[in-house]
Amino acid sequence: MRPDFERLATVLFLEGEPDRVPFYDLLADPEVVEAITGEHVRPYDVKAAVRGDEGQLRALRHSARVYVKFFYKLGYDYAHLPIPSPFPRDNVIMADDTAPLPRPKRAWQDEHRGVIEDREDFHEYPWPDQAELQDEYMLVYNAWRRELPEGMMLIPLTPGGVLENVMWLMGTVPFARALYRDPGLVRMMFEKVGRVISFYCSISAECDMVGAMTVGDDMGYKSGLMLSPRHLRELVFPWHRRCADAVHRHGKPFILHSCGNIRLVMEDLIERVGIDAKHSFEDESYPVTEYKELYGDRIAILGGVDMDKLSRMPPRQFAEYVREIIRRCAPGGGYALGCGNSVANYIKLENYLLMLEIGRKYGRYPRATAPGDG
Repeated sequence: MRPDFERLATVLFLEGEPDRVPFYDLLADPEVVEAITGEHVRPYDVKAAVRGDEGQLRALRHSARVYVKFFYKLGYDYAHLPIPSPFPRDNVIMADDTAPLPRPKRAWQDEHRGVIEDREDFHEYPWPDQAELQDEYMLVYNAWRRELPEGMMLIPLTPGGVLENVMWLMGTVPFARALYRDPGLVRMMFEKVGRVISFYCSISAECDMVGAMTVGDDMGYKSGLMLSPRHLRELVFPWHRRCADAVHRHGKPFILHSCGNIRLVMEDLIERVGIDAKHSFEDESYPVTEYKELYGDRIAILGGVDMDKLSRMPPRQFAEYVREIIRRCAPGGGYALGCGNSVANYIKLENYLLMLEIGRKYGRYPRATAPGDG
């Protein structure tokens, strides 16, 4: 079926049922992209590309072509646009990757160490320049835009969220200490990071071939929130609101991706932040079917096919599981099928492709009755 972004836009704007349930995924790991397209994804240095390094420019353009090919080939109506992180850090832990499509090493957050733990670190950190961010973003955007087939649009994803980047830069434990020992430093961190993330939302929304904007900001665990609702309302949600407002000024939908059980603040996100869609669900503690029932008349619900089931469930049983999600979430529109988190290199490729096949086969809506039809 030919791509048509209006199909996904109908879902995001809650405008009823399109011709079929569209697909939405946050991102796809390069190992999966390579397996599907048969082409190598070349890493690139965006700063060097901006400076005119021909090798890096070629790598950037090649990656754009391969990623757009991936989304087009599998039937998405958009391509994910990755925004490179402007926040360098070395507080990561490397480990062997045991995924079915492994990379050489897997990076994990070092929760006990940050690159910014005090005010001296804060003032010495190489905070990004806004003009440089715009040059880098536009170079990436234009590379992806040139590869888009007719009917497809781009959905940029911020390089982490407001809370995520603050916690990544500070380290989870130093961040938690600073919340009580030096709340002024924490507010300074949110100001610096929030301005960058909202700037990305603003310049993205201005671009003609951007159809929607996604901010990824994990705020919870299976059991509940990472921070108290008070801290989220004071430190995080004002920046989310600024992001949403920037996107809405250009008439485009604002998607929030957040892992974790964040039901305690869903009303804040819908009413105060103004999200148009919610992504990331997990059957064990916040299943997509429950969210569709609770909030599907107010926001779009995206994805939700559980990552554990994508990774381990036998195909026949998995097919029935996906059909049940479509049966419960598709009626009335406002739903797009996809992974509960992302197209990660640790999921079973067979199940991922089966999910899309089931979506194409069982996700079609009945033809609307035209005026004069019996």
